[in-house]
Amino acid sequence: MIHREGYQSLFIALIILGLPYVALDQWVQIEWLTQAYLILALVLYILVLQFFRNPPRTTVAEPGDVIAPVDGNVVLIEEVLETECFKDQRKMISIFMSPLNVHVNRVPVAGKVAYAKYHPGKYLVAWHPKSSTENERSTVVLDHPHTGPVLFRQIAGALARRICLYSQPGQEYSAGDEFGFIKFGSRMDIYLPMDAEIVAKIGDKPKGGETLIARIPKRA
Repeated sequence: MIHREGYQSLFIALIILGLPYVALDQWVQIEWLTQAYLILALVLYILVLQFFRNPPRTTVAEPGDVIAPVDGNVVLIEEVLETECFKDQRKMISIFMSPLNVHVNRVPVAGKVAYAKYHPGKYLVAWHPKSSTENERSTVVLDHPHTGPVLFRQIAGALARRICLYSQPGQEYSAGDEFGFIKFGSRMDIYLPMDAEIVAKIGDKPKGGETLIARIPKRA
């Protein structure tokens, strides 16, 4: 299944890769060169196509379970000061997505959107320490009686040039529901309460919408 965000990009890629082939076939007419270009164009198109794939996922989550919002590599787990919304200490899990990963973004917990904001910004490499505050990004906070507020942030990388955020305040989600998409390499940060139990480890490769990465005790 192809994600809807890919339709325009795939059409543009088809035109860009197809025009040189037509020129080679009609005017240059060097068979080996035309065939070599066709193979190269097909490989490049398949790479773009796989970036926009949207495989079905089945989310199984108990109250308090935090599910990976994206595919990728867990690159950072640390305690940080969250300054945009909470202005207090939180446990943060960062998942880096390469261009080869599925880039559908899913909510890690159930809840109602209490805050959703897009921020324009720079395009530093996604693992740069300042990327979470200076890059193009979006911030979403979901609130639920069991978990309390949970913040997660889409962060564009050096290749990612467009963050797609579908969330609006008041919108309700179940864990694993799609809330956005990031094009071509990026990062997702999840900010959890300090009493959350982190299940994920650095180096893990979670599957978005399916892999358990943390548990949050029920709020008093």
